[in-house]
Amino acid sequence: MGAGHAHTLYRAGRSPVHTLPPHCKIAAVFCFVLVVVATPREALWAFGLYAVLLAAVAATARIPAGFLLKRLLIEIPFVAFAVLMPFVAEGARVDVLGLSLSESGLWGAWNILAKGTLGVAASVILASTTELRALLLGLQRLRMPPLLVQIASFMIRYGDVITDEMRRMRIARRSRGFEARGVRQWGVLAKSAGALFIRSYERGERVHLAMLSRGYTGTMPVIDEVTASRAQWSYAAALPLTALAVCLTGWILV
Repeated sequence: MGAGHAHTLYRAGRSPVHTLPPHCKIAAVFCFVLVVVATPREALWAFGLYAVLLAAVAATARIPAGFLLKRLLIEIPFVAFAVLMPFVAEGARVDVLGLSLSESGLWGAWNILAKGTLGVAASVILASTTELRALLLGLQRLRMPPLLVQIASFMIRYGDVITDEMRRMRIARRSRGFEARGVRQWGVLAKSAGALFIRSYERGERVHLAMLSRGYTGTMPVIDEVTASRAQWSYAAALPLTALAVCLTGWILV
């Protein structure tokens, strides 16, 4: 985790959100999501306030609305599932635009859409303002099991390595006039996948042997010590604490 690593979700900047220590942001987002999930689904206004809070954070981080909305498309499968719920759920029925829909299904769909969208939006803001390397350091600072942090670190790094290897193999196939046009070409693609697996396995073995020769004993050295001041913790806690006040008010009014 010593070298930098960029990802497509990250948007470079020098806003107050960007400069917060990563473990503060991770803890804030985690607590915010817990509060959102604990909010009663009948408190419709509460979810509107949560959206306003996230919009304020995104504005502070100088994240364009288009950038954020484009990344929210990842939740489309959950949206499709939620849309089907009013049609397949049982219970009392209500007529909406000439359609007979399940009342419990409508509430369930709203519950999934509202809470899921807010959770994904908070995660996108976190990823947009924090580099992958910093996220891993933040998880390490929050005392996440070291083995899980190491696995995540290797997945991130060698995901790019394997992707680059796939790109080179694709270029090599095209340079030899190969084009996948039908079932007959599946054999070549299968052989390419097998060769990719063997190369990745052999690379992993070489890296592991190199780590052992350099004294690896199951733990990675901490190169950067990430710390946070009381003021930074207070700044990060503003989002979940405000959301908690909204949640408690929602339970009182429901």
